Amino acid sequence: MEIVPGIHQVRVPIPDNPLGYLNAYLVEGKEGWLMIDTGWFTPEAYEALKNSLKEMGLTTDNIATMVVTHVHPDHFGLAGRIKASSPKTQLIMHRYEADLIRSRYIKFQGLQPKTAVILRRNGVPEAEIIPLQSASMPTLQYVITTFPDDTVYGGETISTGIFDLEVIWTQGHSPGHICLYEPKNKILFSGDHVLPTISPNIAYTSQSGDNPLGDYICALHKVRQLPVTRVLPAHEHIFTDLPGRVDQLLEHHDKRKNQILVAVAMEPRNAYELSSQLTWDVPNMKWGQFPPMHKRSAMMETLAHLEYLRWEGSVEKITEDGHVTYRKA
Repeated sequence: MEIVPGIHQVRVPIPDNPLGYLNAYLVEGKEGWLMIDTGWFTPEAYEALKNSLKEMGLTTDNIATMVVTHVHPDHFGLAGRIKASSPKTQLIMHRYEADLIRSRYIKFQGLQPKTAVILRRNGVPEAEIIPLQSASMPTLQYVITTFPDDTVYGGETISTGIFDLEVIWTQGHSPGHICLYEPKNKILFSGDHVLPTISPNIAYTSQSGDNPLGDYICALHKVRQLPVTRVLPAHEHIFTDLPGRVDQLLEHHDKRKNQILVAVAMEPRNAYELSSQLTWDVPNMKWGQFPPMHKRSAMMETLAHLEYLRWEGSVEKITEDGHVTYRKA
């Protein structure tokens, strides 16, 4: 789908996933095209991408540059396959994301014990530690690992010779998540930072930093003031009201924070207890029926809220015998 002359959306399927597809974007350049995000690696996804390129009269050889908003599998997974078929294609991502590749996709066994420490300290029952710490392992098959040719920090401009894209560091959903802003048409390529109806998962992990929700909220305020006429997200559909959507996301997190404050006002609680009592958008399932990945995501998101409230001064963190609870300050 052509959005404006020289900027196209390509939907790359994500099989057996409720998201359905990833929105990749192709931006025309004088010496080749720039691609924003790739989809994850499956034969169906790669064939769909090639077919979409073919309809535009292109092949992967015409992709001069790939910019990955972050290294989650559905955004990064096909990058290695594209580089294998087109070795001249340059891959760009944030420096922080580049630092995650080896630990997540090559020496990933080292992450599981670190995850187990967080789970155990924050109240996860021993019987659930192994399933939760290894819940993300199946996604490894959807990534062809590669490394960037160049990295950014935020503030740079990536030029195609036709379009200039400003790099905006929007940490939170991932430590090095970036958005790209095209000022001529007032377009924001928002990755997973701002989606039209989904609230991105903000999780406290061994690699998230000590206040990922605080980082995310700060980055929401950063993009809210941009003069944007169209937001091009990595999932769902294109939308126009960026300030309105940012306000909805901020309101969502405010409501969640207030729910948590009410719960810890009664007695100190750990993150696992709290996450089991909060409401989650998982249709037709109670907490005990959640698959391990859903349960881990919910628990880590609750922990991100608790740590945000801790740094805000609204709750106190209590550590006794290696176990953590939180109470209202």
